[in-house]
Amino acid sequence: MSNDEATIVENSEHACHDEAAAAGLELLLPRDVPLGGPRAMPVQRVLPNKHRHFIGAWCFADAFGPTSLAGRPGMDVPPHPHTGLQTWSWLVDGAIEHRDSAGFSHTVRPGGLNIMTSGRGISHSEYSTAGTEVLHGVQLWTVLPSGERGRDPWFDGLDEVPTVELAPGVTASVFVGEHAGASSQVGAYTPLLGVELRMLRGSEARIELRAGFEHGVLALTSGLAVDDVPVGRGAMAYAAPGREAVIVSAAHDAVAILIGGEPFAEEVVMFWNFIGADHVEVAAARDQWMRERDSGADARPRFGTVVDDVNPPLAAPRLPTAQLLPRGRAKRRGA
Repeated sequence: MSNDEATIVENSEHACHDEAAAAGLELLLPRDVPLGGPRAMPVQRVLPNKHRHFIGAWCFADAFGPTSLAGRPGMDVPPHPHTGLQTWSWLVDGAIEHRDSAGFSHTVRPGGLNIMTSGRGISHSEYSTAGTEVLHGVQLWTVLPSGERGRDPWFDGLDEVPTVELAPGVTASVFVGEHAGASSQVGAYTPLLGVELRMLRGSEARIELRAGFEHGVLALTSGLAVDDVPVGRGAMAYAAPGREAVIVSAAHDAVAILIGGEPFAEEVVMFWNFIGADHVEVAAARDQWMRERDSGADARPRFGTVVDDVNPPLAAPRLPTAQLLPRGRAKRRGA
């Protein structure tokens, strides 16, 4: 990209942020990152963002697709570890098979949900199924509060969640929390909201927001606007606590994810797939994963062995030379 082209992009981004700010919103723009091993699939990562690390306890959001898998590997993520969090996998199209070291396996499809609670440590793998032609969805993470990060790992796989019609042409599927009279029974460890919004071309809905929560609307397709602010595919409109409602509209058939939660008060260190209280805790988890990875399937007391997966586990990236510092829900200005 030339300097002139970079200036045009930067000016365009400033204009987008200014338009959102005028509407009382914050526009979070994604960045493209590879997901998985040697045959990595590109995803759009919008959380953590430059100045916004969490929305409630939601600390991570990757949107992917819609991607045709003709001649492509799709999602191909061999065994890898997690600590201190929950992972939430939601699909618009396709199917992904989950397997983990707690002995669970489940294939998630549109309308269903995979929720893995890592607690003190777990390993898992994720592969798009052989019959998947198009892959489209989102993976979200939530931070476990400090009192829950040492719990035993667990997994829940749902084939359907409650749905409700919000307005003509607008349907909400509630996968965690309560919205518009629909309530999910999924277990969470902090007050959370997670909803898929499906919208027909030309539809509009007033989305009521919960008092005391902060919220984000993540666009999984193009043509979406929040309070008349365009939100591009993979981007998110953020509403601070105190906002009563937003108007979401669709110029085309659209899908969005509404997330929310009470502002998460704790600071944590996040490195790769590990969440801990400080650098020492995360470094210890990383070192133990590497020891267990190289020790063989019969000597993995913390992270275990993924059931029925013969692929070699992923290596953890090297820790940076500088000490990792805890971070909270928003980046300190000037940090």
